[in-house]
Amino acid sequence: MRRNILITGASAGLGAEMARQFAAKGHNLVLTARREDRLQELRAELTERHQGITVVVHSLDVNDHEQVFEVFRKADAELTLDRIIVNAGLGKGAPLGTGRFDANLQTAMTNFVGALAQAEAALELFRARNAGHLVFIASISALRGLPKTVTTYAATKAGLASLAEGLRLELLNKPITVSTIFPGYIRSEMNEHVANTPLIVDTVPGVRAIVAAIEAEKAKAYVPSWPWSPLARVMRFAPLPLLKRMI
Repeated sequence: MRRNILITGASAGLGAEMARQFAAKGHNLVLTARREDRLQELRAELTERHQGITVVVHSLDVNDHEQVFEVFRKADAELTLDRIIVNAGLGKGAPLGTGRFDANLQTAMTNFVGALAQAEAALELFRARNAGHLVFIASISALRGLPKTVTTYAATKAGLASLAEGLRLELLNKPITVSTIFPGYIRSEMNEHVANTPLIVDTVPGVRAIVAAIEAEKAKAYVPSWPWSPLARVMRFAPLPLLKRMI
């Protein structure tokens, strides 16, 4: 079992629920996010419910790249990390050319450049001992370019998926495993302001599917499997007029 897990973006949403579900399975955790007060509350909750585990928290802004390396190294010294989940991200965005470059830039920097820093820091640790499991939380939106407010978000997740695949190719048949998880529509703090979306699932069952795919160390997983595994095939090859009607 990958005993010790680090999760970024763990103060809320999918990250916090992943922490709850991994804790219930007996994993020790390092939880990072910008909002340390929320991390401390989550730590208290988890250690009260699951008294046999260790939970460490660290304040971390993934856009502070030096801090990413510092925190990952410190966390690894506290709990030798078996698995690192690159989860921190933003959903901000606006149609390009509408005066909100600031929002699109922030999403691009956090979701891709911040993830790149996390991957570098994680692999520094894993290469040193030739072992580990690196997990990227992408999105079903990574499969195709998408319009309007999600154009930049989808592009960052596509870049993240490509980064993961390049690493998977490099590390094929080696003891370091790389997984890419493509969540479909799962209710979280990031999308709570969005009106009801077709096919959306609640946080707990949605994250349960994510955790199961991570524990299985799948190379790629579209979650929840139904309906996203078959829909992913359609989305990949649908002509643009059909894709526009689907989204």
